[in-house]
Amino acid sequence: MAGTTPTEATVAEVLQELAGLEDPKARAVNEKHGDDHGVNLGKLRALAKRLKTQQELARGLWETDDTAARLLALLICRPKAFERDELDAMLREARTPKVHDWLVNYVVKKNPHAEELRLAWFADPDPVVASAGWALTTERVAKQPEGLDLAGLLDVIEAEMKDAPQRLQWAMNHCLAQIGIEHAEYRARALAIGERLEVLKDYPTSPGCTSPFAPVWINEMVRRQDGK
Repeated sequence: MAGTTPTEATVAEVLQELAGLEDPKARAVNEKHGDDHGVNLGKLRALAKRLKTQQELARGLWETDDTAARLLALLICRPKAFERDELDAMLREARTPKVHDWLVNYVVKKNPHAEELRLAWFADPDPVVASAGWALTTERVAKQPEGLDLAGLLDVIEAEMKDAPQRLQWAMNHCLAQIGIEHAEYRARALAIGERLEVLKDYPTSPGCTSPFAPVWINEMVRRQDGK
């Protein structure tokens, strides 16, 4: 496919190239995080850059149900071209954490139906789907908080985060930290909730990285903001 122009690429050709990028070491690392593919993400992004935006090819790659192909699809698609129900179906089909995260962050957040989907997913009984609703809510906490009930969000986090399934717990924890970082009037309460629940308090953190434990995360980000 090296000599193929972007518009000529077919699903079969792209799958063949992805197969050639398979790296057992990358697969081992990815599988530890629940992602069943062996393509280095830097090489995946390079391929996406060469293919450029191709909505129909993206749809075809998504339909393969192959994780690497779906990640590539999310990089070459046109986010605003998807209908609401299409994105809802895609989220429910997203089997792996990376596909789920990229779909929400690279596509849904840029789609005109994002707010409608946020509200629908936030209340979904499936905790993985609900985690997407929380991720979109966290985005609004940071960038467009007008109209959000921040105190109400803290109420839900305080009542439910401790016993929430892992993916949902992470998303709620991120929202808790974002409220504490961005909204000084709720910072003391956000810190108190984090201290009391102790969610992710002992999570192993690499040197130079900020702990996901909300009180540490909030205090570190506020310190950086104040130091500007």
